[in-house]
Formats: sequence, structure tokens, C-alpha cells
Amino acid sequence: MEEKILLDVKNLRTSFFTDAGEVKSVNDVSFYVKEKEIVAVVGESGSGKSVTQLSVLQLIQSPPGKILGGEVWFEGENLLTYSKKQMCGIRGNGISMIFQEPMTSLNPVYTIGNQLTEVLRAHHKNMTKQEAWKRGVEALAAVGIPDPEARMKNYPFEMSGGMRQRAMIAISVACNSRLIVADEPTTALDVTTQAQVMELLLSLVEKNGTSIIVVTHNLGLVTRYADRIYVMYAGRIVESGTTEMLLTNPRHPYTLGLLASVPKLDSDKEEKLIPIEGTPPNLAQMPEYCSFYPRCPYACEECRQKEAPVLRPVGEEGHFMACHRDVKGGKTDG
Repeated sequence: MEEKILLDVKNLRTSFFTDAGEVKSVNDVSFYVKEKEIVAVVGESGSGKSVTQLSVLQLIQSPPGKILGGEVWFEGENLLTYSKKQMCGIRGNGISMIFQEPMTSLNPVYTIGNQLTEVLRAHHKNMTKQEAWKRGVEALAAVGIPDPEARMKNYPFEMSGGMRQRAMIAISVACNSRLIVADEPTTALDVTTQAQVMELLLSLVEKNGTSIIVVTHNLGLVTRYADRIYVMYAGRIVESGTTEMLLTNPRHPYTLGLLASVPKLDSDKEEKLIPIEGTPPNLAQMPEYCSFYPRCPYACEECRQKEAPVLRPVGEEGHFMACHRDVKGGKTDG
């Protein structure tokens, strides 16, 4: 039986209007997440990954930002038609977001327990303080925090980075969110703690049937955990498919570049990483042709003469790529 699609985003467009012009941060982006699925959105900083997810939750600061169009279908409802009050009922209950830096996401002058119980009572009006406290303790225990009763009385600065990240995840667990958006969930964490956080997210899928979107610039981090991957560049999705498809048969030059820049345990210690030359484009001055053209090792003059490529099916079913040339094993089709 095929899994039900929980979140279906269609042709989403979000821009920021600045003195330098319109910055097209999210430019006609479409993606979906099934129930009990881990989906990764990867790309360099500034590629539009986080803004895409903030747009889904209508957390774009306006001005200067504005959601210009598209559809965000969640459990049969288009969230872009929801009012601010209605969205407050979706955030936390339906979709939770774990922000990049838990130290700035958690209020430093309130204990973890105060913040957990406040969220719970905001979404469950009839819940007493005692019930919310008990649920909070259970949530901290569920994410592997030792002595959760004592930790409820801690302030954020009294906890390590990994513990603070677990506390953020605990808020999502306590609210029984259907979908968790983890925005760079392992930023500033050591390698061991990164693995622990990712294993924790994986366990939420297995135990609670939660769907998860992991937003990251680290392609190597998610290849073990994600079912499918969307690769973003300059506000667009340039390649998508199952993790196996993108690892074994990447077709977009940018995806090839990301994979080549990931350290490998079995590689020769003298072997150097291959960086992607150049810098991402200015989103306020996007060219009509392919935005990756100036950095692409496979580009030809024809790429500059055509309009920006759109996603098209390549290879196996479910594999899509936006490139005029088809790169296979580091060789183009022409």
C-alpha cells in the first residue's frame, strides 16, 4: 500500500523586496513529503532551503518578505489560504520546526519546563499545569535526556548544545506533531552528537510515525537517514530523487559537485577534496539562463543561449533534474 502524501507544496514563490531589488529566494519550488518519511533538502547557504520551509509555515517577516504564490497542501488543506490565527493552530500541533540554533530559539530567562508547558497549554486549552508538566517530563525522557524531572528546572544556558537541541525536539514530541522540520539540526554540534541527534529523529519516524524534513548543507550527513533528497540551488530545486538515485547516479553537475566535496573514510589521506569553484549568484540579479552556468564544469555556450532549465524526468521513475545537459558518471550526453 502506497504511503499517503502528508505535505504537498506546489509552485511556491517567495521574494524579499530590498533596495537592491527583488530577491527571489524561493522560485517556483514544488516538493512533497509522505507519511513516515524522512526527506532532506540540501544545498549551499543562501540556496533558499530555510526560506522555503519558513514559507510553508508562513513565518516570513513582511516586509521585506512576501509569499507571492503557490500552494501548500497539508492534510487536504491549503495552508496559504489560512489566517494568522488558523496558522497558530497548525504550528506545533500539525507542523513543528526545529530552528538552526537552539540557544537563540529557547528563551534564556525561562526554564525548559516553563517553555515546554507553555507550548503544550497553548495548543491544549483544557490541559492543567500539572498535566503539562508531566507531559513535558515524558517528552524529555523520550528524546533521551537523563533525569528529565531535574532538567525541566534548568535554564537553556545550563545545558549543552546537544541537550538544548534535544529539548527543542522534545517540544515537537510533546505536541505530537505530524511533521517536523529540522533546520540545520546539527549546526555547531560535534560529530558524535550530530549522529545522536539524527538517530533520535530517525527513532521518531519509527516509534511515532512522524514525517521529517531535514534542511542541511551537509549532504554526507543525511545520506544514511533520508528516504529522498531535494537539491536546491539559487532558489530552485535542481535535482530530486531517492537517496540511492542521487548517490549512485547523480545527474546534475551541482549534485556531482556536492558529492565530490564530501570527505570519504575510504579515500587516500593525500587525496584532496574537490570544491565547487566560484560563488552562488546574486538572487537580486538572476540571469535568464541557467544560474549554475558560471560555475558548471560541463557548461557550453548553448547553456547560456537557452532559458533556465526546468525539472524533467531522467533515469529511473521518480528521478528529476533541471539541466540542459545530462551528466552521467562525470560525462555529458553531448
